[in-house]
Amino acid sequence: MAFLGKGFLRAVAKRGLSSQFVQTPFKSQRSLSSLDPLPNKLLQLPSALIKSTLDSATCFPQDNPHFSWDSLLACLPSLSSDKARLVLEWKLEKMLKGNERDYDQYLYLMSLCAKIRNASLAMHVFTSMEVHGIKPTTSLFNSLIHACLSSKDSITALSLFEIMQSSEDYKPNDETYETFIIGFSSLGNTDAMKSWYSAKKAAGYCATLQTYESLVSGCIKARDYDGADRFYDEIKSTGIMTSETILENLLEGFCRRRRFNQVKEFIKSCLEVWQEISVKMVEKVVGLYSEHGKVEEMEELLSTVVESGQAVTVLSQVNSAIIRMYATLNRLYDVEYSVGRMLKQGLSFRCADDVEKVICCYFRVEAYDRLDLFLEHVKRSHKLTKSTYDSLVAGYRRAGLYQRLDTVIKDMELAGVR
Repeated sequence: MAFLGKGFLRAVAKRGLSSQFVQTPFKSQRSLSSLDPLPNKLLQLPSALIKSTLDSATCFPQDNPHFSWDSLLACLPSLSSDKARLVLEWKLEKMLKGNERDYDQYLYLMSLCAKIRNASLAMHVFTSMEVHGIKPTTSLFNSLIHACLSSKDSITALSLFEIMQSSEDYKPNDETYETFIIGFSSLGNTDAMKSWYSAKKAAGYCATLQTYESLVSGCIKARDYDGADRFYDEIKSTGIMTSETILENLLEGFCRRRRFNQVKEFIKSCLEVWQEISVKMVEKVVGLYSEHGKVEEMEELLSTVVESGQAVTVLSQVNSAIIRMYATLNRLYDVEYSVGRMLKQGLSFRCADDVEKVICCYFRVEAYDRLDLFLEHVKRSHKLTKSTYDSLVAGYRRAGLYQRLDTVIKDMELAGVR
């Protein structure tokens, strides 16, 4: 079967492409291009003017000398789902009008449809290629399946797989099974994910690092911690070097289960093998210890990251968490010792909220002279914000210390804080 034709469309229409799947705009990860004003313009325009505006930008380049398709793609996350769809529709129309024959261009366009979670548009790209005499391939089917799973339309994805199985020209390959594993992992459907993993092995394909990343991630997302542990054991038995993503997911599983000893040993093991731990891993451990008031464990974590020479961001994160914990417990001597230790390490407070927690601790224990010394030291490396000054004003006013209150207000004026 060289082309899909109406038979394919009928098959899909019977089994899927549901019009009720959710089209969720994906979150922005890149800022709009500062060189190209077009993305900003698209944000302001009504949907009805999107395509005509794009036509003008390409037909009259002198009016938009910095126009590029790449800058347009960078703005997709910032657009509404409807506008993002119109941009991709416009690109497809241009490709078809120009008789584009490059498969990679269509694959890329379908991958963008998956990013904006629009399976119907991906299907439109697919069938438009057929109408223009471009034969489907296994890779194109895989891309369409990915778009369907991204849109939570598993019925159509399974229908496409059945069509691939019965064909001679676009049989399922390793990537096909991987696409289903990744898709169901993202959806948190571990039963389907594991079934496709078994199917992949039955078809004669080996698991890759990407496979295990999806399997472990899917299990943790679904709180199937035993499953995640089994896949990790399987990774070690195969000799595949694990990834940071897998380690972060496993650590999240330990933290969710409050396995304090396992968390500590896991961190040490990671440092022995990898010599470093990621910021995300530290965030998970710090969050666990903070939630359960594990001060001693936090201090031990700090010693571990200092001795192993971790990055400044990691050291700052742990130091700040310790200071916050002591401040919450009104352990002022420990707060001051921890602040001094942090400053000696060449670090400063990460945010105004941390400073304000310490200030509140001073007010609760009524240590006003020591608060003055604290502020004197902190100002050398940290600029006080309006919210911090507000905390000082409110605290001194409650304590009836009007002389100090007047001093703070004058400091605010000198600092230009309003």
